[in-house]
Amino acid sequence: MNALAATNRNFRQAARILMLDSKVEKSLLIPFREIKVECTIPRDDGSLVSYIGFRVQHDNARGPMKGGIRYHPEVDHNEVNALAQLMTWKTAVVNIPYGGAKGGIGCSPKELSISELERLTRVFTQKIHDLIGVNVDVPAPDMGTNAQTMAWILDEYSKFHGHSPAVVTGKPIDLGGSLGREAATGRGVVYATEALLNEHGKTINGLRFAIQGFGNVGSWVARLIHERGGKVVAVSDITGALKNENGLDIHALIKHKETTGALTGFDGGDSMNSDELLVHDCDVLVPSALGGVLNKDNADQVRAKFIIEAANHPTDPDADEILCKKGVVILPDVYANAGGVTVSYFEWVQNIQGFMWDEEKVNNELHNYMIKAFKNIKDMCLAHNCNLRMGAFALGVKRVARATALRGWEA
Repeated sequence: MNALAATNRNFRQAARILMLDSKVEKSLLIPFREIKVECTIPRDDGSLVSYIGFRVQHDNARGPMKGGIRYHPEVDHNEVNALAQLMTWKTAVVNIPYGGAKGGIGCSPKELSISELERLTRVFTQKIHDLIGVNVDVPAPDMGTNAQTMAWILDEYSKFHGHSPAVVTGKPIDLGGSLGREAATGRGVVYATEALLNEHGKTINGLRFAIQGFGNVGSWVARLIHERGGKVVAVSDITGALKNENGLDIHALIKHKETTGALTGFDGGDSMNSDELLVHDCDVLVPSALGGVLNKDNADQVRAKFIIEAANHPTDPDADEILCKKGVVILPDVYANAGGVTVSYFEWVQNIQGFMWDEEKVNNELHNYMIKAFKNIKDMCLAHNCNLRMGAFALGVKRVARATALRGWEA
């Protein structure tokens, strides 16, 4: 099942739990606006190449729409639509005043030079600048994009609208970015994990973790778990996979990857098949790479007792059903990886106020938001006798539906 079908399915289940009126349900499901643009740029060799860019703005009942921009060959309308909708519920779950959006360009950033990426970003911004804005839609980095990409968007947008640092988040610190933003998604995952484990009378210290994905999110999750006494017994990324039953030295591994660009060749762990990581013997599995990695073909073999969804849509509905029957506790993406957008909100607030927070304040505020959100999800689970995924979706959908009704749009 693709990401859009799975997200729609989760939404409809939450709508049934909440007994939403069918007209309200349909209204919440249909995106506010879908944008598709052609982006043609000259390559460094003088040839022309065209790419398709997307921006789906799903809902703005609770505030400006918010969501990342990803550069990846598999970016398409359905994926962007699913992630935009997911962001609507995610911002509502952590109770920040945003709606949901998502964007992307179907390209392979590794095949483009820095100058080509800049030209592509600027052309894309030229095509959508009048449809984004500080109080309209605020982009952020995602897969294949970074702080530099946001700097180019900020600069290009400002040519049309004047200096507007709050138009994007995830910017470089020197251009109004927030301290703590780089680690925010991973740190939020760890705060969420602590909240879940505490509910089960456990702590990170001494538990065994397997982490799929060792990019920005996965590496920060690994680092913070390691610092809290957890044993990271297996990690993987597109370059390979490593295991060490006594726990990998994460700080040394991060230095190794920064130096070599790969996990392979690290002498503090044994190589393993990347596909085996998801079913590796561990207490907590943290998928933090692509979606759909847990499916009906491997769900039965998962040995973890807890799954923390640091990636978007890592567990398809068939796997979800199998894992729940096995008694595996899944902390859903719609809450678990919300740390990034939460600190993006803090960055937006700082830009609007013109006042920069120190990193301790950012991290403390993030902790407060994640803990409050977990308590609210648990309250929904108790009220509707449902699992954490449906509790989180029901919480998000309820808040958006309430805001929509209060604004009078349901008529």
